[in-house]
Amino acid sequence: MSAQFPEREAPRARDLAALDERLTHCRACPRLVAWREQIGREGRKAYADWDYWARPVPGFGPADAAMLVVGLAPAAHGGNRTGRMFTGDRSGDVLFTALHAIGLASQPLPTGPDDGMRLRGVRLTAPVHCAPPANKPTPWERDTCRTWLVRELTLLRPTVRSLVVLGAFGWQAVFPALAAAGWSVPRPRPVFGHGARVTLTASDGGQDLQVFGCYHVSQRNTFTGLLTPAMLREVLAAAARAAGLPEPGRL
Repeated sequence: MSAQFPEREAPRARDLAALDERLTHCRACPRLVAWREQIGREGRKAYADWDYWARPVPGFGPADAAMLVVGLAPAAHGGNRTGRMFTGDRSGDVLFTALHAIGLASQPLPTGPDDGMRLRGVRLTAPVHCAPPANKPTPWERDTCRTWLVRELTLLRPTVRSLVVLGAFGWQAVFPALAAAGWSVPRPRPVFGHGARVTLTASDGGQDLQVFGCYHVSQRNTFTGLLTPAMLREVLAAAARAAGLPEPGRL
């Protein structure tokens, strides 16, 4: 399968369900394919009874989401194991707990694709959909995967009003995709920082998009206190308000 697979297949998806399905067949990045499948074969002792997903991990959440959360990439023993974005590792636990606290997730902890988890008005995705070695995609891998994110953003344009970007990698990756999907991105590009907020206008006169920066929910950040649960909830709640989502207790 060639690196042109995303460019050929993503634009053909007429809705998010079709996009997610097409994405799971992507093998455009040889290093990522080899790594995700190696991890799938070898697994980890704690997950000996798991049949690893070991494919690209699609976004998770409703097709009419008003709010989008963008991370980095699936974790080798998290999303690469469960097949669901931000599920199966401690980083995902932190994010879902915060979303549940502000009324956007049906339960605080995800365990797997059959746990009944529902997101309300928010969708989770990433600029790279395969687990990378050492959690570090290459620039070429990021750029090759961008076509999927561009199509996802394009399909969400009728409803999405806010976007939370977790970490500097996602921040750098998302702005070219936003420009390609129809929003005007200022030059120089906005600088990443926790609590950063940028308003992007639609190039066709559509609705503005509020973009929020947040430290990534990595164990390094949460264990050291660089990102606390309160800090995460504050950014997510601000993005939820910008998207017009109901306050907790009003869902």
